[in-house]
Amino acid sequence: MLYKFYQHFILKYPLLVLSMAIIGILLFGLNVSKLEIDASAETLLLDNDKDLTFLRKIEKRFKSNDVLIIAYEPKEALLSKQSLDTLKSLSQELEALPLVESVDSILSAPLLYSPLRDMDSLLHETRTLANSDINLTLAKHEFLTSPLYKDSLVNKDFTISSILINLHKDTQYTTLLEERNALLLKKRTLSLNDKEEKKLQHVTSSFKQHRDIQRQRVNKNIQDIRTIMHKYKQNASLFLGGVQMISNDIIGFVKSDLAIYGSILILLLIIVLGVVFRKPRWVVLPILICTLSVIAITSALGFWGWEITVISSNFIALQLIITISIVLHLIVRYEELNAKYPKASSRRTILLTMLSKATPTFFAIITTIAGFSSLLFSHIHPVINLGWMMSAGIVLSFIISFIVFPTTLMLLKKSSPKPKKPHTFSLAKLSSHIVLHDSKIIFLITFLAIIFSITGASQLIVENSFINYFKKDTDIYKGMRIIDQELGGTTPLDVILTFCSDGECATAAKTTQSEDTQEDEDSFEDEFDTEENQEQYWFTDEKINIIKQVHQYLYTLNATGDVKSFATILQTGKILNKGKDLDSVEIALLYKKLPQKYRDIILSPYVDINDSQVRFSTRIKDSNPGLRRNELLQKINQDLAKFLNPEIVTYKLSNLMVIYNNMLQSLFSSQIMTLSLVLIILFVMFLLLFRSVFLTLIALIVNIIPIGIIFGFMGWLHIPLDIMTITIAAIAMGIGVDDTIHYIHRFKEEFYTDTNYIKTMQRTNESIGYAMVYTSITVIIGFSILVLSNLVPTIYFGLLTMLVMAAALISNLILLPKLLLLIKPLRS
Repeated sequence: MLYKFYQHFILKYPLLVLSMAIIGILLFGLNVSKLEIDASAETLLLDNDKDLTFLRKIEKRFKSNDVLIIAYEPKEALLSKQSLDTLKSLSQELEALPLVESVDSILSAPLLYSPLRDMDSLLHETRTLANSDINLTLAKHEFLTSPLYKDSLVNKDFTISSILINLHKDTQYTTLLEERNALLLKKRTLSLNDKEEKKLQHVTSSFKQHRDIQRQRVNKNIQDIRTIMHKYKQNASLFLGGVQMISNDIIGFVKSDLAIYGSILILLLIIVLGVVFRKPRWVVLPILICTLSVIAITSALGFWGWEITVISSNFIALQLIITISIVLHLIVRYEELNAKYPKASSRRTILLTMLSKATPTFFAIITTIAGFSSLLFSHIHPVINLGWMMSAGIVLSFIISFIVFPTTLMLLKKSSPKPKKPHTFSLAKLSSHIVLHDSKIIFLITFLAIIFSITGASQLIVENSFINYFKKDTDIYKGMRIIDQELGGTTPLDVILTFCSDGECATAAKTTQSEDTQEDEDSFEDEFDTEENQEQYWFTDEKINIIKQVHQYLYTLNATGDVKSFATILQTGKILNKGKDLDSVEIALLYKKLPQKYRDIILSPYVDINDSQVRFSTRIKDSNPGLRRNELLQKINQDLAKFLNPEIVTYKLSNLMVIYNNMLQSLFSSQIMTLSLVLIILFVMFLLLFRSVFLTLIALIVNIIPIGIIFGFMGWLHIPLDIMTITIAAIAMGIGVDDTIHYIHRFKEEFYTDTNYIKTMQRTNESIGYAMVYTSITVIIGFSILVLSNLVPTIYFGLLTMLVMAAALISNLILLPKLLLLIKPLRS
C-alpha cells in the first residue's frame, strides 16, 4: 500500500503534493496568533487537589490580598531625613498607580510604645513616623524588638526595610475561576446538560479573556513600579518581589526563550548540516521541513487552545530536534543508496529510500510517543499538555518529513554520489574496533555505570525551590534572596486551627473532609455552638494557651522566617501591659473597645470567630540549601499531632508551600509508576518490530542504562527532581530509542547478506552508524542552546538531555553490537 501511495501519487505529482502541503500548512499557520503563554500559579496546581479547595476558602475567609514587596536599602541610615523623604516620595508615587490599593512601610506602621501609652490613648490616636513627632531612637528600638515588625518590616541590622504594596483584589477573576472550576468539577464527577456545557464554554472564554486583559494590566503595573524604583536608584538599592512579579517575569523569560530557541537553533542546524554534508540541498531541505513542522505544531496548539507554560517552554527545541533526527536518517540513507546504485533513476532512489526507512522510522515515532505518553498520567494540566504537544508534534513531523522530503527531491536534479574519503578519525569505525577488541573494558564500564546509577539514584531528592529557578544575576533572584534572608522568608505556609466545643471535633473533621471534595458547600458554619461564639467570650484561656504554644513551635523551626498570628498581637499586648500577659477577660474587653477598622487590620487576617478558626501565617526561607520541604511538612504535621488534643482542636496546613509540594510529589509518583508502563509499551513495540524476545531485551537494556546514568549524575551532583527535570526520563527514553530501532533494523538487513555477525556489525556501524553519530551530534548541539535560558531548570534540562544523548550514542554503538555478538539472537 505504501509503495502504491508513493509510486502513484507522491512521486507522480510532486509539485502538486508539495504545493498543497506548504499552502495547507501556511493557511493553518494563521492559528499561530492564537498561541498563548500562561505562567500563572494555576499552571502548577493539581486537578481536584483538596488542599487547593481548602486554601481558596481560607483566603476568602481571612481576606488575603495579593501583595508585592520592595526591599528598600537606602544609602543613608534608615531613619535619616533623606531616607525617610525618599521613602515618602516613593510610597506616594506607588500609591498613585491604578492597581495599588495602599502602601505600607515604616512610615505608616503604628508605633505603639515609642513611648509606652495606655490602651485608650492608643485606640484614639495612631502615631506613625509620617504623622507625629517621634523619638527616632525609641522608634528604632520598637521596629527591632516589636513582634509586629522585627525580621519582617526591618532586618536585624536595621539597614533594609519592607515596602508592602497592597494590590486591589480582582474579584471578577476569582468569581469566574470559581464558576469555571465548579462546572469542571461537575463535568468530571457527574455530567453536564447542554445548557451547562454552553455555560462552561462561555465562562471559560470569559475567564481567559479577562485573564489576558488583567495580565496586560499587571505587566504594565510591574513595569510602572520598576520605572518608579529606577528613579530612586541613586538614593537606595531597591528589589521587587512577590508572586505577581514572578509570574509576570517568567512569561517574559518564556517568550525570550522561545525566540532564542527558534532563531539560534536554526542557525546551529545550518552550520552543522553544512559541515557534515557540504551540499546546499542537505541544508535547505532539512531547514524547510523543520520550519514547516514548527509552524504546524504551533498552529495546532493555537487551534486547540493549548497554552505554553514553564514546563512546556522548551517544546520548540524538542520539536526541531525530533524533526531533524527523522530527516538526517533519510538523508544518510539516500546518500548511501545513491552511492550504491549511481545509475538508478532519481525516482527509484527516492522510492527505495522512503520504503526502507518507513518501518524503522514509524516504530521509532511510536516508541517516542510511548515515552512522552507517561506525561499523560500526571494530574497537572501543563505536564499532560506537554505529553499531547510532543505526541502531536512527532506525528506531524513524521508526516511532513515523508511528504516534503521525497517531493522536493523529485523536483531537484539528482546529485552525484558523494565521493568516499578515507576518514582520519571515524567514531563508527572506532566503535567497531572497541567492540571486537575490548570486551572486558566494555562490560567493566557497563558494570561501573550500573553501580554509579544505583548509588546516585538513591541520593535523589524531590525539591521545588523557587529561588533556585532563576539565575543569580536576575532581578527576581536578587529580590527573592534579600526578602528571604533579611525580611522573613518568601514561600507562604499557613497553619489553620479549628476549635471545637462539646466534643464536636469528630464531626468537624468529617465536615472538613466533605468540604475538601465539595467546593460549593460551606459546612464550617454549623460546626460550633453559637453560645460560645459570642464574640467577646470567644477568647478563653484554653484557646489562648493553644495559640501561644503553636506560635512558639512554628517560630522555633529553623526553616521558618516570619511568623504572624493572634499570638503576635498577644505578645504586643504584653509589652503594652508592662510585661503582664493579657488574660481572657482583658482580651474580651479590649476586643469590645477595638474599632472595626483596627479589627480588620489586627484580627481579621488571623482570627475568624464565626467559624472558630485561627490562622498562623508563616514564611519559609526558600534559599536554605538544607531545606527539605516534604520532610518539613511531615514534621510539622507529626509534631502538632503530638501536643494538640484532637478533642479540643483540629489543624490543617495550607498555602503555596503545601500546594506546590502536593504537585511535585504527585508528579514524582506518577512518573515513577508510568515509567514502568513505558518500559512495558516499549517491550511490546520492540517485540512487534523485531519478532525476537532476545532482541527486545537487548534493546531495553541498551536504553535503560543511559537513563540510569542520568539519575546517577543528578543524585551525585545533588540536582533535585523538580517540575522540569522530573520529565527527563520520559523525554530521554522517547528520543533515545530511535537509534536503537534504526540500528537493530539495519543489523537484521545486513545479517542476511552473509550471516556473519562480525562483518554484519562492521557494515552496520559504517552505514547506519554515521546517521546515528550525525543525529546525536546535532541533537546535543541543539540542546546546548537551552543553557541560554534565564530559567535554571531549563538549563539543567538541556545539559541532562545532552548527557543522555551522548550516553545513548555510546550505548548504541558499543554495548548494543557487543550484546548482539555475544548473544547471537538471529538465526542463519
